[in-house]
Amino acid sequence: HVQLVESGGGAVQAGESLTISCAASGATFEGADIAWYRHNPGTECDLVGTQSRDGRTEFVDSGNARLSISQNSAKSTVFLRLDNLEPEDTAKYYCAATRIAGFPAVSRFPRETVCQTNFAAWGQGTQVTVS
Repeated sequence: HVQLVESGGGAVQAGESLTISCAASGATFEGADIAWYRHNPGTECDLVGTQSRDGRTEFVDSGNARLSISQNSAKSTVFLRLDNLEPEDTAKYYCAATRIAGFPAVSRFPRETVCQTNFAAWGQGTQVTVS
């Protein structure tokens, strides 16, 4: 049974940077495909970016150089770094993973989905508020 726990969110000023984490327990991210989603009330979860198991990273906004995804060497924690934050970045951020702990691969992470849908393992989310 895998559990994902996000942390590192908070209230920050525009222009600052923030790194949020997604820690796995009960499994590692070795061989997993990972996605970061964002959610605001009244909307679905919107895909931010993905990291495939071969390390390839893609962002929905491919021109957005303010985002990066990385992992620690133990493959136990995934990070989403957001630079030069803007108020529009305010959202609750979720990590999701497939090919982990029995969750099968998906051909593509959906660009929009109900948060915490059971096609993947999800965390509980961490709130980022930019003012």
